[in-house]
Amino acid sequence: MFVISLLIAAGLIAVDQIIKIIVNANLEIGSVVEVIKFGDFKLFSLNHVRNSGAAWSIMEGKTWFLIGLPVVICVLGVYYMYRQRNSSKLQLVSLAMLIAGGLGNLIDRIRIKEVIDYIKFEPFKFPVFNFADICVVVGAILFAVYIIFLDNSGKKATESDIAETEDTANTAEEKDE
Repeated sequence: MFVISLLIAAGLIAVDQIIKIIVNANLEIGSVVEVIKFGDFKLFSLNHVRNSGAAWSIMEGKTWFLIGLPVVICVLGVYYMYRQRNSSKLQLVSLAMLIAGGLGNLIDRIRIKEVIDYIKFEPFKFPVFNFADICVVVGAILFAVYIIFLDNSGKKATESDIAETEDTANTAEEKDE
């Protein structure tokens, strides 16, 4: 499943980069194309903007940090994914999405020193975002769902587990005497 997860990540990175190439080639920076509109109510538009910072333009101009941190996180993420390769498919897919989103925006930062954003959800005053950002958010939600509801590694010990541990300890004490 590890290789499949890497292929999923590669596919998502490819989709992200293809969309960004299309946006860059067809929309001037700052231009807005209303995609879904009901009368005066705008729901969704394409708005080509550039972001040299992180989310909400925080850390603007800190390019080396915004390159270095995702590199470290993605390397650790791939390592963790490899270590968990026989784990839940949900866990591996969520990690693949997180890594893909991080690398999708990292490619932009290395290539053009800023990230291409283009999705604007109009009903809320929310920053313009991109497909890689969606991968990070959905991946994080899925990973949280896995950890909270499906991961058994941190489960509480049952009474039978405690009794078994006590029996083992008592047996060891008897051998020592």
